[in-house]
Amino acid sequence: MAQPIDIFVGYDSKETVAYHVLSQSILKYSSLPVRFTPIYLQNIEAIFTRERSALQSTEFSFSRFLVPYLSNFQGWSLFLDCDMLARADLAELFSLRDDRYAVMVSKHDYVPKDSVKFLGQVQTRYEKKNWSSAVLFNNARCRELTTEYVNTATGLDLHQFKWIDENEIGGLPLEWNWLVGEYSFNAAAKLVHFTRGGPYFVDYRNSDYAEEWFALQNEMNFVKQS
Repeated sequence: MAQPIDIFVGYDSKETVAYHVLSQSILKYSSLPVRFTPIYLQNIEAIFTRERSALQSTEFSFSRFLVPYLSNFQGWSLFLDCDMLARADLAELFSLRDDRYAVMVSKHDYVPKDSVKFLGQVQTRYEKKNWSSAVLFNNARCRELTTEYVNTATGLDLHQFKWIDENEIGGLPLEWNWLVGEYSFNAAAKLVHFTRGGPYFVDYRNSDYAEEWFALQNEMNFVKQS
């Protein structure tokens, strides 16, 4: 039997619906079994003791880097922000993993268009912005990400992958982390990221791919009556 794909999703209590719709979209297209683990602060209080920073736009801004630890530093795991939508089979993404690298990401090179995003959050600008929003972790090569390090390292050290050498960061096609509102509509995008704000927020209800998101939400709520 095929081994499940281990998928860790950042869970934010302000965006509960986002986690569930993303999961539904993944299930819809996946040709392999998947195993979901939400990165939810309430569930990891014993190991994640870091105080929240004023610059954090989500509850999982830093806790995402516990994925290798939570995977016992074994195998490969995929981390995704919750404000995403799968439009293709994640088995295809998982097949791109390459043991030469400690992590694999879409290497965005852009400056955010806005200074503010959803719920009035500050849109911070830094090198490697959004690289960490979808990460394939080669867990055995990420042993630097101990609970102590994740709890104490600076935000930039974590999000800019300063805990590994630059040549240990492998690249993934941008279609596997397509930034809605930052990039133009792309019919071939396989995993879209509502980084400025998901369609469940009133201000972003008409974003690219919003109709697909709402369709998946309806599928998630469907119950066959007979």
